[in-house]
Amino acid sequence: MSSLITKEIVSEHGLSQEEYDRILQILGREPTITELGIFSVMWSEHASYKNSILQLKTLPRTGKALLTKTGEENAGVVDIGEGLAVAFKIESHNHPSALEPYQGAATGVGGILRDIFTMGARPIASLNSLRFGNLDKNHVKHLLKGVVKGIADYGNCMGVPTVAGEIYFSDSYEGNPLINVMTVGIVKHENLATASAKGPGNFVLYVGSTTGRDGIHGCTFASVELSEESAEKRTSVQVGDPFMEKLLLEATLKVIEKNLVVGIQDMGAAGLTCSSSEMSAKANTGMDIDVALVPQREKGMTSYEIMLSESQERMLLVVKSENFEKVAKVFKKWDLNIVKIGEVTDDKMLRVRENKKVVAEIPAKCLVLGGDAPVYKRETKYPDYLEKTHKFNPDTIPLPLPLPLPLPLPLPFHSNHNKILINLLSCPNIASKNYVYQQYDYMVRINTIIEPGSDAAVCRVKGTNKALAMTTDCNGRYCYLDPYEGAKGAVAEAARNIVCSGGKPLAITNCLNFGNPYKKEVYWTFVEAIRGMGDACKAFDTPVTGGNVSFYNETEKSAVYPTPTIGMLGLLENRKFATTQFFKDAGDLIILLGDNCDEIGGSEYLMLIKNKALGNSPKVDLDYEKRVQKVCYDAIRAGIVKSAHDCSEGGLSVAIAECGFSPENLLGAEINFEMKYRPDFELFGESHSRIIISIEPDNISIIKKLTKKHKVNFIILGSVIKDYLRINDLINVKVDEIFSRWHSSIEKRLINR
Repeated sequence: MSSLITKEIVSEHGLSQEEYDRILQILGREPTITELGIFSVMWSEHASYKNSILQLKTLPRTGKALLTKTGEENAGVVDIGEGLAVAFKIESHNHPSALEPYQGAATGVGGILRDIFTMGARPIASLNSLRFGNLDKNHVKHLLKGVVKGIADYGNCMGVPTVAGEIYFSDSYEGNPLINVMTVGIVKHENLATASAKGPGNFVLYVGSTTGRDGIHGCTFASVELSEESAEKRTSVQVGDPFMEKLLLEATLKVIEKNLVVGIQDMGAAGLTCSSSEMSAKANTGMDIDVALVPQREKGMTSYEIMLSESQERMLLVVKSENFEKVAKVFKKWDLNIVKIGEVTDDKMLRVRENKKVVAEIPAKCLVLGGDAPVYKRETKYPDYLEKTHKFNPDTIPLPLPLPLPLPLPLPFHSNHNKILINLLSCPNIASKNYVYQQYDYMVRINTIIEPGSDAAVCRVKGTNKALAMTTDCNGRYCYLDPYEGAKGAVAEAARNIVCSGGKPLAITNCLNFGNPYKKEVYWTFVEAIRGMGDACKAFDTPVTGGNVSFYNETEKSAVYPTPTIGMLGLLENRKFATTQFFKDAGDLIILLGDNCDEIGGSEYLMLIKNKALGNSPKVDLDYEKRVQKVCYDAIRAGIVKSAHDCSEGGLSVAIAECGFSPENLLGAEINFEMKYRPDFELFGESHSRIIISIEPDNISIIKKLTKKHKVNFIILGSVIKDYLRINDLINVKVDEIFSRWHSSIEKRLINR
């Protein structure tokens, strides 16, 4: 090595000696410092997927409705008919949010929005999946408040409604929160754009905001564990400007609509380096750019800094020379920078100049995913902790006392079913997330049909009778206890939420959050989660359109739970079938589609008692799950379902209570059904493949026919009533009282410092 590029410098760039030797072979010489920086960010885990791509390729990635190839564009696109398509994607901004929660979350939203409108799609909705540590800790409260405000401010300023999401709290995420954001957009087929630098001689244009030193090495920062040392890299966190992004959105959509763009890509992760190399490699061309022409907001920036900066609200465009003035006119109208910084070449090289002097010259293909970037398959090992968790005997849990209690003595919080239900409804993982979504403008653009708080959000597709259902789902505790079944369950629950809202599942995007892939036990959970996700997606015919892998989500203490977040899209051909989880009228029948529950592994109930993730996570019979969902879907299409809600966290009793928490009118239930197993398991266990529906009593014959046709069990639980929730002489509570506990729990915790 030369005195300029030392072993220490190579290590600081996150490259192994083997990878550096490969760089020497590719170049036939030692790299310049700018070239080393380019290889560093492009070969980082965050950009290259070098430790995950072989596993990702096993997922189902084709389908009749898909209009893009998985992983080859800024976002996946699904055809929904009538010349329209939906672009959607989910990504993470975990490490930046751990250090700077407001900016980390805000720029995460900005980045995923750009991924959507670079496809030519106008964003119509955003979602998020958030995970934090113990909410009773002040630092976690600080993170939650900052993240939510960052998401709200950016989305609200952009005029894009945040319509759905999920929030989990667990010690597992202490110090390393997970901030996954998803956006959905609508595009006409003829306006679909591509991230390709075709046509040697075409102009390469830099548009949008100026370039600063924020976000330099953001990719590399996202590819290491969080520690005191990495926490000092706050310059790796970008700073966002939603007002600038709004201008960029409108200008970008206009030039795409006018058919003036050959190719376009967001300067997101790895900034100008990623967009220039990926667009060139995709088209099998090259690119010659001069960074001295890039608009800069800080003095003295080097080529290294300009190429690696992840400053926000910037795009790279490729246009024909004859269209340059037309494109420039549009961007100048919106007061945006637009500068020609280079041209497309035919030599397949990414050539970077600084004031015409070449400072980097690298074959574009060797930098990118699917090209010649390094690919690894890491070793796996069955985790030792599973031997302990799976040995748990659920029969060791004491039986709750029946009502009425025999003695008026002080009793523990899990002493009877009433207390268990009340405490579950107050648990942060189950309690209302109104504190969060009330900060979001979820009705802007007036497309939202089903608002936050039900199983899935539903948004109309303007100009048609169609609507889109969308959700994010994953139970990290299930994946910790069994990553295969946990990932299967995440896909199954997402599909169940789509169906309960009246939609047909179409496709998924995923955000795979795991620890260090070099640790054998972590990589085993990753492989198993991919296997489970693949099996479930094949069963539901929901191909994976793209997404994001986020490794190194761990602190010096431990890794986060394996958390393969599923973002699912569903279609309602007619929006009149949009269905909420809330009971509508007293006297309606309440029916459970599915079976009695005889397990508590991984449940909130077990966590309430033991404060540990124990047992086996609920297993999913994919064939039976599909049949249960088909009964619900067909019943909604028959026009007889007044509400539908899946059973998940907290089990049957919590699901019934949640059905009564309508924003319009609180309602209760009179439940009396035959229990086959332990009452607490039946009421609080979290078995999959169960949906609660309410119908008018006269329509029970239709349910009987549908369940017989699809070979699905059903149980008539009882009826909707006012004021009280009563279940089999085990639970008897006033609805307004349990609603109050459920509705205010998170906000009270945040206030109590």
